[in-house]
Amino acid sequence: MPSKSDIKTDIEFLQSLEEGEVISQMTLSKRIGVSIGFTNALLKRAIHKGYVKAKSAPYKRYAYYLTPRGFSEKSRLVVEYLDTSLDFFKNARNQYSEIFETIEAQGDKASVLLGGGELAEIAIMAAWDTKVEILAVIDNTTHREKIGNIPVLDTLDKIDNYDVMILTDSEAPQETFEKASQQYESIDLIVPEFLRIHSLDALVNTGKVKA
Repeated sequence: MPSKSDIKTDIEFLQSLEEGEVISQMTLSKRIGVSIGFTNALLKRAIHKGYVKAKSAPYKRYAYYLTPRGFSEKSRLVVEYLDTSLDFFKNARNQYSEIFETIEAQGDKASVLLGGGELAEIAIMAAWDTKVEILAVIDNTTHREKIGNIPVLDTLDKIDNYDVMILTDSEAPQETFEKASQQYESIDLIVPEFLRIHSLDALVNTGKVKA
């Protein structure tokens, strides 16, 4: 089954061709955020399946446009993406709820989230049902000042008196995990299982992780 990100890429690819405009593969690759090689592969597959047709244009360019079958496929993918997103949300919400319940049962009351974006939003909602306080979201790649009512900071050095860190980075979770494990060895870092993070010697499931 295609992943959520794969489905999203396919949707963005088909949407970018809806207007039937003259476009280079380089421009198309920038629109959907993938390499030119992968863009070429997407085009070949879509043309082979009858989703897209191409017409020659001046200066060695092409006008790509969706066929009726292509519009139908885009609609199908949108529905599939929404279903996949809902399943992802439910799974992530359940795992973060379990994490906060465990933290509360251990007597810990304060936590910080490592990584902004949709996972931080899901984790914040999951914490509402517990007495655990989220002090901050740590993310130096976003321009947001708050997620929900939680302040967003660019470094952990700006906050203290927290009990645990929880990984909520969906963009580069492995990298964030490794950096945090090395930089904050004495702090418990909790990782939800669905992120599939690898420590130096084992897959890290939900629970406390010491690097």
